[in-house]
Amino acid sequence: MSANTKTSRKVARYAVPVAVAGVAAATVAMVPAFANAGGPDLPKVTAQQLIEKIAASDVQELSGTAKISTDLGLPTIAGGLLGGSGVATGSAAPEDKVAQLASGTHTFRVAADGPDRQKLTFLDGKDEYSLIHNGADVWGYASKSNEVFHEKNAAGAPEDKKAADRLAASPQQLAEEVLKAAGTTTDVGVGDTAQVAGRDAYQLVLKPKQAGSTVGSIQIAVDAKNGVPLRVQLLSSQGGKPIVDAGFTKVDFAKPSADTFAFTPPKGAKVTEGSDERGRGEHGKEFKALESFPGLDALTGGANGKGEVKVLGEGWATVAQINTGAGKGLTDLEKSANDKNAPKEAKQFLDSLGDKVSGKFGEGRIFSTRLVNALITDDGKVYVGAVTKDQLVKTADSAK
Repeated sequence: MSANTKTSRKVARYAVPVAVAGVAAATVAMVPAFANAGGPDLPKVTAQQLIEKIAASDVQELSGTAKISTDLGLPTIAGGLLGGSGVATGSAAPEDKVAQLASGTHTFRVAADGPDRQKLTFLDGKDEYSLIHNGADVWGYASKSNEVFHEKNAAGAPEDKKAADRLAASPQQLAEEVLKAAGTTTDVGVGDTAQVAGRDAYQLVLKPKQAGSTVGSIQIAVDAKNGVPLRVQLLSSQGGKPIVDAGFTKVDFAKPSADTFAFTPPKGAKVTEGSDERGRGEHGKEFKALESFPGLDALTGGANGKGEVKVLGEGWATVAQINTGAGKGLTDLEKSANDKNAPKEAKQFLDSLGDKVSGKFGEGRIFSTRLVNALITDDGKVYVGAVTKDQLVKTADSAK
């Protein structure tokens, strides 16, 4: 057996659990009802042993059903914009569907057969959206609009090889890297056991040591038998339901049939290749209007993207300071929003910003969600981080 073959098998061995965790964490949330009250009685494990268990999982095939729910506490206008054009038009572009997941609850079916074949089918009412990776091809299909998105997967790029090398590391190495990455600002431990999708699970818990973070903890439910992450929850430091809660409601670790990943564009479907300009839909027009609104470029790095970014603090209390370099700030936005020629979306956006705040930094407004807060100042600076409003103002005051 060649060294390349061995490496490929190692990559496949670790890629599926990592991919499942990534889908759960990156695409959004799951409902807390997945965990039954009074968890199962399981042998005790340490945090490092549990991380090793995740990394050592040899599961390459699975199928099941999951739910994702997200409660970011977004203002109405922001939630609508982040809903993406996929909501209004049934766009097949993957980024549109991902944007839609920024709020609400969604159900999907998932199937995986190694690192080269995965499928997600989102079920929103009678309409379906499928995202399929089958070898070199990535397909997106929206039944509502009968639109298809197609892109060739650029496998073998240097970045992919680097990622593959990391995935091929031993479970012990991976566990040590995760714990090291958590650093001195994070408590890593094992929480109560749970039952997720009818399977016994341990829970790996990451908690910020620092005060001021909007994150209370991140809890990852791990299958007690095979080490596959079954649910990821992002809990708020202010309590209440999870900000993000993503997990399986049903899961089967048998190999999916080959035709699960086969896809042929339906007759009459509009097919858009990845290199083509992607359709924006009605909400795309809103984004375009906002981009053309005088002053809004100050929130995105200034004219021609020349803004400077400075990182303040560390760990969970990290805040990005963006000096837009546009020479415009909140005052300019307010003036422009009241201009008779300004698009209505600009005024709606401005109205979604919070009340005025002041400090050593000057004056500004805080755009607030349950996870991320952003302070937009009158002199054109932006401070943003997963920290509370008070911590954000405190950081802005101490910035040089």
